[in-house]
Order: sequence, then structure tokens, then C-alpha cells
Amino acid sequence: MKMPNLLEHLRSTAVNEATAEWIGVKKQIIVVAMGPFIFPMINPVITKKTGEYQTEESCLSLDGVRPCTRYKEIEVDYLDQDFQPKHGKYNGFTAQIIQHEIDHFSGVLI
Repeated sequence: MKMPNLLEHLRSTAVNEATAEWIGVKKQIIVVAMGPFIFPMINPVITKKTGEYQTEESCLSLDGVRPCTRYKEIEVDYLDQDFQPKHGKYNGFTAQIIQHEIDHFSGVLI
């Protein structure tokens, strides 16, 4: 797996997340930038979501913006870069981008 390449890709761009597919790896991996922290989520699964709201998002896969439903707070189970199980609680913009990228794993484009 090319985890260091994916982490470096995120550090070198002006985005807040990246997926393994960006570097040609067909795996369910998200790399998230949350403040000064950059961390991978391998096989992330949303286990809880609260605070449904409607918003609009853009996507590098599409032109323009599209309406979508998101949740203000989510909980996610995933494996870290050492393949150790983790559980995280996220809110706000970080929660939104995690939901957006997990949607891509299921073929959902906003």
C-alpha cells in the first residue's frame, strides 16, 4: 500500500482530504487534514450520525455545486495507518468531508 504517498499528496495540496484512488490505489482509504493533524482512515464506517442538515457541495469529480444531506456530528470506526482499530467523533467541516469521501466509496456523487 502507498500510504506515505497519499499522506504526502495531501500535504502538498490545498485540499482537506484525499482518497487512495487519487494515487491509483483501489482501496477504501481517506486521509483527513484536521488542523495541524493529518491522519489516514482505512475502511472507514460511519457508526452514528446526528444533526441532519441540507447543504451544497462541490466535488473534483463534477462541475458546479449540488445539494446534499449531511450530519453535523458523526462517529466513525476505521483502521489507522498501523491497521489498529480506531473510533473517532467528528463535527462540522471535518464531519462533512468525511461523509463526502465515504459516499464516493459507494459510488455516490453529490
